[in-house]
Amino acid sequence: MADDRISRRSTRRWLSWLLAGLVMVAAALLLVPRVSRQQELTPLQLSPQRAVVWSDFLGVNAHLLWFDPQVQAQQLAMLKRLGLHWLRLDLHWDRIEPEQGQFRWDLLDPVMQQLRDQQLQAEVYLVGSSPYASSAPAGFPYPDKYPPRDPQLYATALRTLAARYPQIPVWQVWNEPNLPGFWYPAPDPQGYARLLYASTQALRSLPRPPQVALGGMAYYSQMPNHQLMISELAALGLFSLNTVIAYHPYSLYPEGDDPGQRDFIVRAQQAQKALRAAGAHQIWADEWGWSSYPGPVQEQPVIGAQGQADFVLRRLALMTTLDYDRIFLFALSDLDSRADLRDQFYGLLTTDAQPKPAYVALSHFLDYVGPRLLPASPPTLQQSPGSLIAVSGARSDGSHLWMFWAAQTGAVRLKGIAAADLYDPLHDTHTSLHASNGILTVPVTSQLQILGWP
Repeated sequence: MADDRISRRSTRRWLSWLLAGLVMVAAALLLVPRVSRQQELTPLQLSPQRAVVWSDFLGVNAHLLWFDPQVQAQQLAMLKRLGLHWLRLDLHWDRIEPEQGQFRWDLLDPVMQQLRDQQLQAEVYLVGSSPYASSAPAGFPYPDKYPPRDPQLYATALRTLAARYPQIPVWQVWNEPNLPGFWYPAPDPQGYARLLYASTQALRSLPRPPQVALGGMAYYSQMPNHQLMISELAALGLFSLNTVIAYHPYSLYPEGDDPGQRDFIVRAQQAQKALRAAGAHQIWADEWGWSSYPGPVQEQPVIGAQGQADFVLRRLALMTTLDYDRIFLFALSDLDSRADLRDQFYGLLTTDAQPKPAYVALSHFLDYVGPRLLPASPPTLQQSPGSLIAVSGARSDGSHLWMFWAAQTGAVRLKGIAAADLYDPLHDTHTSLHASNGILTVPVTSQLQILGWP
């Protein structure tokens, strides 16, 4: 089942650049501290706050209903080869229940059976009003873009799905309701709060209630009026519902819209702190990623397939340190020409389920790091580029890992490491390094490398 609505993603990306100074908070607006462009950057060393188990921490968005069952099976098999077990699945209400009570089980049952057969876990979201439920004015060409006229109609549909597929552990209420593209004519915190409350009550009335997730907020929940929807929802009692808090921290580069500001890192740190203080028990980044599209430029810089691979690894390393409970890369597979050009190339796989460089690099990364990444103290820097960013960790056997990169090429000098393996997951190469006079000199590039030692 194709969905051309994904092509509308291009209509909403402008919000990130327009509102780049905002961060998400639960009850108030905080501004990211600005760094002078003339101010010298200093090396940044980070580490996970707790153990990261990749099979539980990292998932992938999957548009399975775009593909026939054979390709679906190939995509899911490739996901499992990475050692991952979570995906985020989109369901469009107008497609799966075009008339009230007339669900397309012929489309949904085979997909859900594949998830059962592959023993995969999923966060499933329902978005886009069915014609019978839409609040769109008569004659409007895209009634799915309007919210339902009665939240109970949506809640009933969502409960029906959850009752039929009790193996799905998480159901998400809508998608990106803070953007007009998904909530016409303008985002409405009170309207979405009614939808969320009705849906939460309906899902929790089931004999085996699933988790409920807040509809993944675009970016940091900014709305066109410069307010934050999560702040508005907090005032309406959001955190008393105990839902998963989900948002989509897209940015131009892994470090943020302005790498010199490291603004993604700052925003995520501030947002998580505020959300935890407000009562959030689960914080998910359930969309993030980059397209490998060939151009012409559509808002995201043209980075190509190798650039996509590098960006994904750098962002993934950062996200292990930023208090996320689960993250979902966008996306498992490329899409065909029913999507716009840029949106065709977000996948780890091609449309025929063949691995792209991002898939290969991620596979190398996960194999080298191992199934768990543990917190660890950083090595001692004697000298390094000021733009260095590094993530320190350890494998389950206690051996050390140091993931690092910098805006400028150069070298870093480390004390206390006699010998190490320098691994490049983008090219799957190893280089043996040995200390001289107690100092280990390690070459630094703009791409992620991993230093490993006992």
